[in-house]
Amino acid sequence: MINPTKIEEIAKQLTDNMPQGVKSLAENLENKTKQVLQNKLAQMDFVSREEFDIQSQVLIRTREKLSQLEQKVSELEAKLSSEQE
Repeated sequence: MINPTKIEEIAKQLTDNMPQGVKSLAENLENKTKQVLQNKLAQMDFVSREEFDIQSQVLIRTREKLSQLEQKVSELEAKLSSEQE
């Protein structure tokens, strides 16, 4: 996810490099731009790297469990099949 602090740094650099007469306009623009960017990024429904890693581990464990259950079902089906013969 994009770091809001980085967005603030970029906006500040732009403001610092503007002539004094334009700085008040730039400050308003900085605040509005920051608000718009943060709102749009929040709407994009990103997940953090930490959440992604957690969900990846959950998926790995789920796949392992599914594989174990599939093997057990196969064994039970084979056992049931041999008992019916």
